[in-house]
Amino acid sequence: MKGVFTEVRVQAEDFDLGAEVARLRAGDPRIGAVVSFVGTVRDMNDGDQVAELELEHYPGMTERSLEDIVEQARARWPLYGALVVHRIGPMKPQEQIVLVAASAAHRGEAFAACEFIMDYLKTDAPFWKKEQTPNGARWVDARSSDDTAKGKWAVG
Repeated sequence: MKGVFTEVRVQAEDFDLGAEVARLRAGDPRIGAVVSFVGTVRDMNDGDQVAELELEHYPGMTERSLEDIVEQARARWPLYGALVVHRIGPMKPQEQIVLVAASAAHRGEAFAACEFIMDYLKTDAPFWKKEQTPNGARWVDARSSDDTAKGKWAVG
């Protein structure tokens, strides 16, 4: 019987969605569902045009945080695989920022785990975003909507 595929990467390079999902599924006939989310750079934020988004992180700490989030998802749902690829550095509008993918026997577990990982990533992973706008550079503050999204997963 195959084990569980888990991978977390933080990288400057872009990723190939098809190739990443193929690696997640590779040779595992137990998988009945794969759910993936790709986040991309928007050209507008808070009413301003965005020419570039730059992401910074704390090496080592960021990867450990993402691994912990994946482990929390695996403790909640019977996953066969989980993959997180998060880019850092400068990116232009329409470029891919993040990939979260989960595989399971059934779609419900895969959807829930993928959403959970993304919701926790937005609030708990140590990334900092800086946007280049016509009015200059600005750091992007955390959003209360991200905290609300994470809050729906509270147990008890």
